[in-house]
Amino acid sequence: MSKPLVAALAAVLLAGCASAPERDTPADAGDRADLRRASFIDDPYPSRYQAAPSAPVLITGATVLTGTGARLEHADVLLREGRIAAVGSGLAAPADALRVDGAGKWVTPGLIDVHSHLGVYPSPGARAHADGNEATAPVTANVWAEHSVWPQDPGFDTARAGGVTALQILPGSANLVGGRGVTLKNVPATSYQAMKFPGAPWGLKMACGENPKRVYGSKGGPSTRMGNVAGYRAAFIDAAEYRDKRNQARAKPDSDQASGGKRDLKLDTLAAALDGDILVHIHCYRADEMATMLDLAKEFGFRIAAFHHGVEAYKIADRLAAEGVCGALWADWWGFKMEAFDGIQENIALVDRPAGGCAIVHSDSEEGIQRLNQEAAKVMAHAHRAGIEIAPERAILWLTRNPARALGILERTGTLEAGKMADVVLWNGNPFSVYAQAEQVYVDGARVYDRHDPAHRHVSDFLLGQSAAGGAR
Repeated sequence: MSKPLVAALAAVLLAGCASAPERDTPADAGDRADLRRASFIDDPYPSRYQAAPSAPVLITGATVLTGTGARLEHADVLLREGRIAAVGSGLAAPADALRVDGAGKWVTPGLIDVHSHLGVYPSPGARAHADGNEATAPVTANVWAEHSVWPQDPGFDTARAGGVTALQILPGSANLVGGRGVTLKNVPATSYQAMKFPGAPWGLKMACGENPKRVYGSKGGPSTRMGNVAGYRAAFIDAAEYRDKRNQARAKPDSDQASGGKRDLKLDTLAAALDGDILVHIHCYRADEMATMLDLAKEFGFRIAAFHHGVEAYKIADRLAAEGVCGALWADWWGFKMEAFDGIQENIALVDRPAGGCAIVHSDSEEGIQRLNQEAAKVMAHAHRAGIEIAPERAILWLTRNPARALGILERTGTLEAGKMADVVLWNGNPFSVYAQAEQVYVDGARVYDRHDPAHRHVSDFLLGQSAAGGAR
């Protein structure tokens, strides 16, 4: 390979996200074994997201929560060319910059929801477009949530009004393995590909416990928790054999079996999870089942990015921190089924406490996603009553930095650091107040929502004319 080509490739890699999926190996990659690995993550439906053009923006004199654990008073934030240009005091701005008075207001990174079904279970809820669960087999790793996303879902607009700038859309939890999730930028679009977060890894949705055995117990699938675990193991055994066969074939390009056999979309996804190229997200409530899934991950050599829902995560908070697994949790949902019975309102605070703890506030709700900041505030209040004091500069990590980490996009967003995407929210006050409202929301430096300017409040095509039609009856 020529030196200019090597330099060009290095520049592209440095500009991208280190956790982005790897692409197929170049034909002249040489004899290195690690470069002969088969690709299971080629994307025939690539992101077509393009940041909207935007002038520089200077927000002045605000209280700034950087998402890194810092809180800056009377500080400025400069957005330029879609990036965070600087955060500090007395910042200079270009002459053409839009100046926003932040006095008495707060600035945070854009909020990120790691567990959403917007677009696959859109509003209004109707059976005709309930597309989140492919409940046809216990393991449907072959399906991709992005192929169900309806961009006209009004929920994207209401989430944006709540400060959400990025979100992972997941399949539902009917299956042992429900399929791939996709991370989106929360911008108005006519196709999901125009929302698809460039370079973000896919997620793999798995589910423990009651849901799979309830759905498949009468369909010849697992009807017990031991059946669930046997199903995971069988699926990953098949995936490991498939991966090894295709890797061996790729290492011998002149062989009669160079193709490695017929592609299998289900096994592609599971093999990519084994390789760490697709991040594993597991719906799991009970502490004992989370421990079992951690052991499953060790058995097959993959990592779990996050347990979702996890009402008993507080019981294994130290182990989650030690193994680098995030807990994507509700503030206080509990008791609505047996496996959710032993939840406590201090759950997130306790998962956050150990060194290396990674607590996340998630929604799993088209309504809850509109007030993730208030869900975090409830955790702060419950923790206070338990003698645990949590400052705003700590709590904001649950909504920005930690979800970005779990989604593999932290090098690009989730904190207000120079060079990162200018995904920013201007709040009318402390975002952890019950009176807090997002006044302005920026995605890649473009103002995509303004509470006081209708020109920056997108309305879904689905809702256009709805009020007039209602009034004519």
